[in-house]
Amino acid sequence: MAARLLIADDESLIRMHLRETLLALGYLIVGEAADGQQAVAMARQMRPDLVLLDYKMPHLDGLEAATILCHEGLAPVILLTASASRELAERARMAGVFGYLTKPFRDAELMPLIEVTLARWQVYQARRNEVIALRDRLETRKEIEQAKGVLMDLHGLSEAEAFRRIQQLAMRNRKTMREVAQAILLTRQLAGG
Repeated sequence: MAARLLIADDESLIRMHLRETLLALGYLIVGEAADGQQAVAMARQMRPDLVLLDYKMPHLDGLEAATILCHEGLAPVILLTASASRELAERARMAGVFGYLTKPFRDAELMPLIEVTLARWQVYQARRNEVIALRDRLETRKEIEQAKGVLMDLHGLSEAEAFRRIQQLAMRNRKTMREVAQAILLTRQLAGG
């Protein structure tokens, strides 16, 4: 399946050239934007696989748009720029840009950069999802431990008995153990404990 790309450049001739080149390489162009704000709005709506952003655009420059796209986890960004300064490269890195291409570039440079960026994005997303899942499991464990402590204090239960009670309540009420633990903790808070 062809990767879905969004192009953002304030120069229509560059957008047109990019579109033709990328179509010839087998990519699908889902949108074209003339400024950074439009690029962010289109990315939110269309969920492209990758965004090619010009650095200098009106309303919201490419780095500001890239920062938003990265923060929201919408798509990887390749920054297109006429400047090859170390400072801009560092700012691009800080914004979360995955690739950087200096104009004028050869059309042959696009495909390898896009393919590597897409592959790196998949790895990044997998790791990000792992971190989110681990964080969620840790929070669940902490809440269950706290709820066990409440049950142990209130009912004089052992740790194993408190755990079993949370388990039974979860099964009986078709809730997760985390939801039961949260209810126990909320009840404790409401009781002023």
